[in-house]
Amino acid sequence: MSNPQQEESTWPAFFADQSKRCQDPALRMFYAAGVPAPQSPIRDVPLVALDFETTGMDVHRHAIVSIGLVPFDLTRIRPSAGRYWVVRPQRPLDEASIRFHRITHAEVAHAPDLDEILDELLAELAGCLVVVHFRGIERPFLDAAVQARRGERCLFPLIDTMSIEAREVRQGGWNRLKGMLLGARTSIRLSDTRTRYGLPTYSAHHAKIDALATAELLQAQIARHYSPDTPVSELWE
Repeated sequence: MSNPQQEESTWPAFFADQSKRCQDPALRMFYAAGVPAPQSPIRDVPLVALDFETTGMDVHRHAIVSIGLVPFDLTRIRPSAGRYWVVRPQRPLDEASIRFHRITHAEVAHAPDLDEILDELLAELAGCLVVVHFRGIERPFLDAAVQARRGERCLFPLIDTMSIEAREVRQGGWNRLKGMLLGARTSIRLSDTRTRYGLPTYSAHHAKIDALATAELLQAQIARHYSPDTPVSELWE
């Protein structure tokens, strides 16, 4: 199968094809919900901010320990409609990851395996365009977890607020605005990026709070750098 990430125009076709091929009912329904047409204005698209806390950065060695999501659009964020799960990784937690995300051995000992909440998660994501801060976590970790449990792929387009910010930093906009030297090192971590937009400081490394923070950040980035009429194909990856 060709990789649907190679061209944004292949995402709708990929979803249509997967909705027929998938054997797992929850995945089949996820794909059947489809994705926005590439030329859809971002203002018309239902969005969901997604964040995972994991035991590390290597999808082959590490695992998801918590999941947070918050639905939103360009005018409204709905944290009360969001979801949060702690899930049990297949390998024991180490002390470094506990210090990072503050999820303990006791919490994961009684938590469900991701497979037990996967149908709910896919239903929450279905029909929405996923928004993350750093594309190297949520999509690859979810795809690997679904392959391990259901034997099928879970791929989807997403908007990466870190990629958007990296583009702005490379182009020098923030450096000129702040009167700094062009090319000076600028952090694109979630908290540092939010500060540049005048957004409040939140406690980091809680999956639902980070999802909320990512939703607010995308709203600010669109308002400053784009237009509500921007086609999603200019933003998704």
